[in-house]
Amino acid sequence: MPHSLQNLLKPAFLLCLLFIGFTATAQDGTIYPLENPSEPNAILLGTGGVADQPAPETWFRQWGDPMARNISTATLTPFLPALGKGNGAAVIVAPGGGFSWLSMGNEGWEVAEALAKQGIAAFVLKYRLYPTPETLDDFSAWMNRPRPAPAPATDGSPATTAPSPLQRDLSNQLEDAEAAYAMILDRAEEWGIDVSRIGMIGFSAGAGLTMHATLHSKTMNLAFIGPIYGGMGPVEVPKNAPPMFNVIATDDFLFRGQFGVIDSWYKAGIPVEFHLYQNGGHGFGLGNPGRTSNRWFDAFIHWLDVNKFLEAANEKM
Repeated sequence: MPHSLQNLLKPAFLLCLLFIGFTATAQDGTIYPLENPSEPNAILLGTGGVADQPAPETWFRQWGDPMARNISTATLTPFLPALGKGNGAAVIVAPGGGFSWLSMGNEGWEVAEALAKQGIAAFVLKYRLYPTPETLDDFSAWMNRPRPAPAPATDGSPATTAPSPLQRDLSNQLEDAEAAYAMILDRAEEWGIDVSRIGMIGFSAGAGLTMHATLHSKTMNLAFIGPIYGGMGPVEVPKNAPPMFNVIATDDFLFRGQFGVIDSWYKAGIPVEFHLYQNGGHGFGLGNPGRTSNRWFDAFIHWLDVNKFLEAANEKM
């Protein structure tokens, strides 16, 4: 990789720029305004806009983390390993936020930087979202609106208050993921990537997008996937589905005692590893203090290593 490109994409420098001013944020869940960061390393994916999107992209802070909403222009931000430290593996990282905002810090940049430190080229996908109210006050009110109690299901499945991500129209988001994958293929030599070892992980809604791409994309050939605290319902597994590493905590509202997606992968004969943690809640990213779920990333790297996703082709001989 050219030294000029390596210097341009140094993740630590990017994080330093983006986290200035973030650390003094209150930790009570209140939403605070945040000036849109410059994102100097973000690459436009050219996938178009969002219909009926009257509001511009806006950023805010919650729980100390930078988040973006009303995204109508998708981008991909590379976090590359230090020069000479890459192992050829690559991961697309999809943050979560209910397809209405993206938790860019704890489910995007921080995860990508951690992957890069392990020699894995990571790419944060800022995908298009559904519109939310333009002003921050209206958005806060919308976020805090009363929600109906879960309606009882008639088919014996757990009750739910909202449609599964896989039941929503995710055509824009899938197009963005496919464009990201295509860009990584196109620039694989430049970025030092083995195209047979490109995977995708996602968090919450990003886990839903990861699963949606696995089930429905006609152009992505993912080597592995990692849905992190995503939906747990059963799915119809494609014959060419990749191995899956799955994580959720028992106190996550998305769990509800379901093991459907794990059972689906197991019955399809596709390798699956499942980590059900005692606690962690939802949205823990790399981890929160005093939670058993804090070691999931170490387990993920070990899983990649054992399955030889971190070994170059000539090392497997």
